[in-house]
Amino acid sequence: MHNIVPSLAGWLLTPFYDTIKHMLSVGLFIICFLAGLVNSVAGGGILVVFPALLAVGLPPITANATSNLISWPGALSSAYGYRKQLRKLPRKYILLLLPCVFGAAFGAYLLAHTDAGDFTKLIPWLVLGAVLLFIAQPFLHRHFEKNLAQHRNAPLLIIGLALIPMAIYGGYFGAGLGFIMLAFLSFTRLKNIHQINGLKNLAAAAITLVCTIYFSHVGLLDWEFAPAMILGSLLGGYCGARWAQKLNPRLIHGLIVLLGLVVAGALFIKL
Repeated sequence: MHNIVPSLAGWLLTPFYDTIKHMLSVGLFIICFLAGLVNSVAGGGILVVFPALLAVGLPPITANATSNLISWPGALSSAYGYRKQLRKLPRKYILLLLPCVFGAAFGAYLLAHTDAGDFTKLIPWLVLGAVLLFIAQPFLHRHFEKNLAQHRNAPLLIIGLALIPMAIYGGYFGAGLGFIMLAFLSFTRLKNIHQINGLKNLAAAAITLVCTIYFSHVGLLDWEFAPAMILGSLLGGYCGARWAQKLNPRLIHGLIVLLGLVVAGALFIKL
């Protein structure tokens, strides 16, 4: 009798579980579409996806690692959206992907070997730091624009070395990475902002793809909602690249900051 009741309850509730799973898949598809969109235009997609994955019950490290499932398709489709500009890119700039790959692998290794309790305590600070970076982004951008002309001849080797710690951060957490990389790539001799943005997306795709491969190898990824997440990210990234001239980056930036503050506050309260 004790075995019959749970079995009967499970049989009766199975259709509801399937319905809930489908609803979560649709919800994550929409969220990942928005994440791909904002990553392409303003950056900060992880601040959209990470709390959603926490909400569906994933542990913080798994949620953080699984965020790469949507980051690399979105970045890759965004880079594809800039393909006309990237075809004109001098080939030597492709070498900047090498330090990105190296740094990402090391950052992913650090995350995989971080104690779950320590990471849970660290996450609110990482989110808050990313939000503060987004708040400072417009001011820093104006500063870079004023001083860009005299620094635009920075050697490629120096830029490549500077990208290594950026990529390590990207492999470990990554919120705000796109803006930091965009700022550093602006010190190259490239004058076309769309070429710089395309190269940034290509580098971000390389970083997150390396992380995805490593996290999959060590079993940190949750694949249950992967198809919906990847499809949403691909469509969002491509649409973001196509709509970049039409969307209001200030509005998107403000919404990301507001969401990040809410998420950081909730995480601190939970901590």
